[in-house]
Amino acid sequence: MELGYEVVISNSRGPETLADLVAELGPGARAATAAEAAAAGDFAVVTVPLKNYKDVPVEPLAGKIVIDTNNYYWERDGRIPELDKGEATTSGLLQEHLPESKVAKGFNHIMASEITTDGTPTGTENRRALATASDYPEAAELVTRLYDEFGFDTVNIGLLEDSWRVERDRPAYVVRQNAQELKDNLAKATRTV
Repeated sequence: MELGYEVVISNSRGPETLADLVAELGPGARAATAAEAAAAGDFAVVTVPLKNYKDVPVEPLAGKIVIDTNNYYWERDGRIPELDKGEATTSGLLQEHLPESKVAKGFNHIMASEITTDGTPTGTENRRALATASDYPEAAELVTRLYDEFGFDTVNIGLLEDSWRVERDRPAYVVRQNAQELKDNLAKATRTV
């Protein structure tokens, strides 16, 4: 909100359950159903338990960039064999579900509370870096722009098929790191099979 964005938020329980959050966010925010929120946005941010990714509305997101913040927690989501075997990525699953959208991985390896507290101005020494990945350059560019606006450098991993490098239980996951440290941690990542 401080950056001038108008925000339309939704959850699985209905817009009326978001009244307190909307009040906290201020006049630039409103609540809606998932389909209404998807239709309203120029781009969308999807943050759901991974087991519910197929509930994300498809049609209203067609042609839009969708930033995927999801992570796989098998304890919550149940086992997803293609993830357990290293045959898929969380963002790749969302991209398959949203074939007409342009999915980018973003904001998945930082604690939510740190998004608004850890950012620093461009050029700050040792500035925290976050990773993105997408099969669409314009989607990765949007995440890069948002990261910079929030005060973070960006390391572009490449395609969604490589986004596993920043998923749970990898060296780059939920640790404060500058761009070089993030690159090093991405290179150390191993894929469990």
